[in-house]
Amino acid sequence: MMDTLLVATQNRHKVEEIAELLGDLDLRVMTLADVDPDLDIPETGDTFMENARQKALAAARATGLLTLADDSGLAVDALNGEPGVHSKRFADTDAARIAKLLGLLADVPDERRTARFHCAVVLADPDGVRQEFEETIEGVIIHAPRGAQGFGYDPVFQPLEAGGQTMAEMSMADKNAISHRGKAFRKAAQYLLAMLGPH
Repeated sequence: MMDTLLVATQNRHKVEEIAELLGDLDLRVMTLADVDPDLDIPETGDTFMENARQKALAAARATGLLTLADDSGLAVDALNGEPGVHSKRFADTDAARIAKLLGLLADVPDERRTARFHCAVVLADPDGVRQEFEETIEGVIIHAPRGAQGFGYDPVFQPLEAGGQTMAEMSMADKNAISHRGKAFRKAAQYLLAMLGPH
């Protein structure tokens, strides 16, 4: 029987990335939209890890499934770490979030536009947390969006190790190879493989 893993998100872009990262595992990957679209899990933590832990535990206990949850976001040094855990709630749409961010950074010189993406991942079952993972990627915020791939702040985030490309100009495979989420979910996939064993 195939194992089921619930990914505690409604974000289809995120699920596509995660499914590719977990491709080596014989897992049926489901989302909250598949099992309980009305489940509303508040994110009230002060850190990415606290929010990921809340989501993983609440979803696992509500569904009885092994659950993977993440919380990720952008921390900009010139904005004292904002938008941080408020990255998704910074504005109503991706375009509005980017516009607000660029407006706040309008007078900030290039050398002070350093930033990083954080990703915290928690694996939980109804009995509690099984494991936690956290990764980052360093970069800078450019002055105008570039690229049509990715989502969120990807069009204005240029990783230091990407040869001048933004996250939105990279293929999913290239992005996953270096991204905060890619690194964190690869650790989660390795843990799951060890936990579940080969199929």
